[in-house]
Amino acid sequence: MPEVETPAAVDLPRRVQGERESRGWSLAELAARSGVSKAMISKIERGEASPTAALLGRLSGAFGKTLSALLAPPQASASQLSRAGRQPVWRDPRSGYLRRIVSPRADGPLDLVEVVLPPGARIAFPAASYAFLHQQIWVLEGHLSFEEGLETHELDAGDCLELGPPADCAFANHGAAPCRYLVAVVKR
Repeated sequence: MPEVETPAAVDLPRRVQGERESRGWSLAELAARSGVSKAMISKIERGEASPTAALLGRLSGAFGKTLSALLAPPQASASQLSRAGRQPVWRDPRSGYLRRIVSPRADGPLDLVEVVLPPGARIAFPAASYAFLHQQIWVLEGHLSFEEGLETHELDAGDCLELGPPADCAFANHGAAPCRYLVAVVKR
């Protein structure tokens, strides 16, 4: 998956601040709803911190949005086609987790996301990130250990897992090669 510079990475501070302000929330209220400190939210909004995937998952859950809807630039048109070279790509600064928003509209009823998880990486998301979603994970290459609450699912290329009720989750790659998988998300 080639990495491209996208507006999603550049506009993240404005997106987070815009979502917060559109709800009339103070920094303190977003902090309370997301479990992210006021200081960190302030740094993100000022562009002084590069948030991790886990932190963005907490913020998107508080907003009641998918992570893709938070990361993607606002859609100027309702195009039915999403060209590979124009799909928003975001990289977690800590783990190297690479996320490509495949769907033509990140705010549509179906959200397709391609992820490359580097060897040794582990990304955790709180249950709040999944409270309003139905998800399936399809492993395309490599091996994925998916922790769903107290259960761990070991997935190989071709395996597909339907997530159960919202639970704290983590994606882990314990192998020596990258793991590439597709996440299909439907809003409930």
